[in-house]
Amino acid sequence: MSARVELRGVLGDALAANLAGRLTHFIEGPASPAIALFDAVHRDANREGDWYGEHAGKWLCAAAKAVARSNDATLRANLAAVADHLVALQGDDGYLGTYAPERRFMQRQPPKPGTWDGAPSVRTWDVWVHAYLVLGLVETHRTLGDARYLDAARRIGDLALATLRGGIDVCDLGNHHGLSATVLLDAAMELHAATREARWLDLATLVLEQADRCRDLQLLTKLVAGADAADIATGKAYQLLWNLVGLTKLSRATGNREVLDAIENLWHGVREHHLTLGGGPWGGVAHRSREVFNAPGAFSPQGYVETCSTLAWIQLNRELLKTTGKARYAEEIERSAYNDLLAAQAPDGQDWCYYVFPNGRRVHTTYWRCCKSSGAMALEELPAIAYDVDERDVVSVNLIGASRATLALADGTGITLEQFTEYPFDGRVQLRVAPERPARFVLRVRIPAWADDAHAYVDGERIGGEAPGEWLVLDRQWRECDVVALTLPMTPRWHRRANRNVQESRAPDGSAVRQTVLDDRYAAIVRGPLVYATGLVDGYKTQETIRAPDDAALRVEPRDGGAPAVVYESDDRTPLVFEPYYAAGGRTHGAWRLTWLALAPQPPEDDA
Repeated sequence: MSARVELRGVLGDALAANLAGRLTHFIEGPASPAIALFDAVHRDANREGDWYGEHAGKWLCAAAKAVARSNDATLRANLAAVADHLVALQGDDGYLGTYAPERRFMQRQPPKPGTWDGAPSVRTWDVWVHAYLVLGLVETHRTLGDARYLDAARRIGDLALATLRGGIDVCDLGNHHGLSATVLLDAAMELHAATREARWLDLATLVLEQADRCRDLQLLTKLVAGADAADIATGKAYQLLWNLVGLTKLSRATGNREVLDAIENLWHGVREHHLTLGGGPWGGVAHRSREVFNAPGAFSPQGYVETCSTLAWIQLNRELLKTTGKARYAEEIERSAYNDLLAAQAPDGQDWCYYVFPNGRRVHTTYWRCCKSSGAMALEELPAIAYDVDERDVVSVNLIGASRATLALADGTGITLEQFTEYPFDGRVQLRVAPERPARFVLRVRIPAWADDAHAYVDGERIGGEAPGEWLVLDRQWRECDVVALTLPMTPRWHRRANRNVQESRAPDGSAVRQTVLDDRYAAIVRGPLVYATGLVDGYKTQETIRAPDDAALRVEPRDGGAPAVVYESDDRTPLVFEPYYAAGGRTHGAWRLTWLALAPQPPEDDA
């Protein structure tokens, strides 16, 4: 069942800026550049390999969700005008892209020899653009209720199904050994969710079969075998995670536990080896592309986090939360949202960073870049994730933060939930539970994994059972004035990482000798759900080295009307002042953020 949710606090501010900024001004109507790409005068002469058509589907997704939560009349009218224009441009065969006839995905494209990512010779993004159009049209139909939008999405799906059944392999239509086209899997599952028509399961299954037959991809085979994310196709984070979003939906629809277990296993690998402290998938070390997962164990404070990948990671956790109900997936969504996602958005809601770096400069990207639409889309995912009620009348509070939600039990009983808190800056939370009449149901409230000494109360009475990283489950008769109170201690702590390079050799007697030749160690500060960072050290330095960090050397300094600072005090230097990573150094183009501090080197070790 759906909930109507209003997010407040820092996430609410980000959503308000998103609506007033990107969603209102990037696409202002059918004549906007991102929509004009679909007009015949451009489309029929376009023989390039661009991906810019994706912005239309992404904007439809984000704008439709923004209209549903805000009921903004201006955005609603613009959403309808743009969707109507796109539907009018759709061909009789269902095609709704930006390419000349000979470059469309229905035409076999020869491979480009010698390419590392298996790209076709001319064009790699037509299926990708149509996958986003399906998502956008389906979401617009959900919000506006016009059957024409769903019919247009169906026609795209039918064209894709006929093309793949007609002998063209989906992996020949996208780069990264097909990953940029096999995202069609997610579009097929969205069509199935909206219509319950069996042919969309057929389309999803066909895409998966072709993805597994591709020698350089073998998506399902490698997934079930336990491959690391870096070793599937090129390891492209955004594309691989989006594929897993669709595959999670397929496993839920078919009840395939083996596939779901494999996805969860890969999730653990990404969680342990491929995320920054702020919850964003990262790449860019050594020979690896900036947008490709690094080898497990690699680490760099200057790692690249593509905002598109953060979107896909949030969406994967959304689907795993829906499928399994496990609290850890909500935890990861919250971590990504409060850190790397907010860190990519400018306060005006229009500018976004293509990449964010734990240690690096904030750079707002250019007009056409993909991440500006992905960031806006990711923000609009959050309200629907924050609260949920399932068919068993289990009500879940997934995200912590000032907010208000109205939802309904299976018998129609309305419930209002409202959080009063300064979270993520303060760990005191009051959750007011107000059913319209007394009702018995299960309320689940997530206890964050970092909250080692959490306390929970119902109407002032301590209840116990607060396990970090799990649900606090409250099964009782609820009345209008009931209040659940949480105390979540937010003691600042150091988090450590290392990048080790070990030289291995053999002595004359055959014994193995291992010697550490590189042991770069780093430390960063976390407080509650937030990663902390500082700007340029002493006003000009982009890095700093400290001795072994001590949690006792960290002091919380309250600030009026904002996030508390964390001050690192040491006998070695003047104090360093840290603030939440997303705001460190100022949220302006060119601002510097320093999350990881280098630790003083230790004497070399020999490991025989």
